[in-house]
Amino acid sequence: MTEAAPTHLLIVDDDERIRELLKRYLIKQGFMVTAARDAAQARRLLNGLAFDLIVLDVMMPGEDGVSLTRWLRAERTTPVILLTARGEAQDRIAGFEAGADDYIPKPFEPRELVLRINAILRRAPRTDSAPMGRQTLILGKMRYDVENGELRDGTDPVRLTHTEAALLRILAARQGQVVSREALVDQLGRDRGGSGETAQERAIDVQITRLRRKIESDPRRPRFLQTVRGEGYMLTAG
Repeated sequence: MTEAAPTHLLIVDDDERIRELLKRYLIKQGFMVTAARDAAQARRLLNGLAFDLIVLDVMMPGEDGVSLTRWLRAERTTPVILLTARGEAQDRIAGFEAGADDYIPKPFEPRELVLRINAILRRAPRTDSAPMGRQTLILGKMRYDVENGELRDGTDPVRLTHTEAALLRILAARQGQVVSREALVDQLGRDRGGSGETAQERAIDVQITRLRRKIESDPRRPRFLQTVRGEGYMLTAG
């Protein structure tokens, strides 16, 4: 019998300290957690990954949490818990009218958040999750099963070399974030157990080019596997 995949949460908060504290605490409670620093990054993640629940800060620079909640409700039914420093009734009403499932004023105890999450999940079926609880990145017509490391063109499997598969797995784990060449070299070295040839940065560039040929409709103008000049590479689903 296949073990059920852990509940996948998306934490969206512009305060890095709060974001990281919540992420660490929730992981210890058995959740799978992805974090976003603002609404724009959250949208990119939501375009490529399925989540079981979203914990969303209201007061953020740029698009605020209430606006993002309205967008979510037009697209999907994923439960939303809003976090805010505001405690006035009107602010709570605005959040609920936007489609939020719950509302927690800051400061709060992380344990209370876990209780609220579990209470909502007991009521809400995981309707927006990928089949069988798997996380799937959508790359145009391509689909990447994060759990199994399988890339498919429609229903047809796409063969990846060991290095291509490792690169895609590393980039998918940090989807929407820039990963430096140095970090890719280091991670590939650990994946190989620290033995054999050490991956070099120029070799990474070659492998990225080969991987693009398999996931991009136009590898010369990549849409999903992007080069961030002077920084590294970024995988962006959608």
